[in-house]
Amino acid sequence: MNQQQLIQLAKAGNKKALVDLLKSIEKPIYKTAFYFMGNEHDAKDVAQEALIKVYTKLNTFQDKSQFNTWVQRIVTNICMDKFRKNKNFVSIEGSEMVLASKLNIEQEIENKVMMEELITQIMLLPEKIKAVMILRYLHDFSYQEIAQILDLPINTVKSYLFRGRDKLQSEYSKGGLRDD
Repeated sequence: MNQQQLIQLAKAGNKKALVDLLKSIEKPIYKTAFYFMGNEHDAKDVAQEALIKVYTKLNTFQDKSQFNTWVQRIVTNICMDKFRKNKNFVSIEGSEMVLASKLNIEQEIENKVMMEELITQIMLLPEKIKAVMILRYLHDFSYQEIAQILDLPINTVKSYLFRGRDKLQSEYSKGGLRDD
């Protein structure tokens, strides 16, 4: 059964379809929450809150946008709200990066360290720029999808991406990111 069918059945009150739908979005929600929050505990809290919100607001979802875009917008908004409330830097220590390549162990370790440093630098960016960078480079959303998720004009998304890349490049040039 495809996602559209699950959505329609869940809206009609089919509990099994609702459970299947929520299970299908659980991992992407957690992944987004983890990238934003930087730790497992907060990511689980955000993911749970997002799943509850999807459950309670499912009947308000309209087919004007993609379901996954709508879900990501919910998760992103929850994360942004938590950042506004806390304004604390969140450490990403202990995060596990899964590398797709089958390089030797040394190369994998180097890649993991570089990825962690990059994510650390992304986490230091201003809130909106960080959100755009995470959605684009860690989740591969298109500019249009990011604009919908964050409710921003597409040119603002492009501008934030430019600023984020520029800031990361300047940190790299200053030695903030390793060049080994």
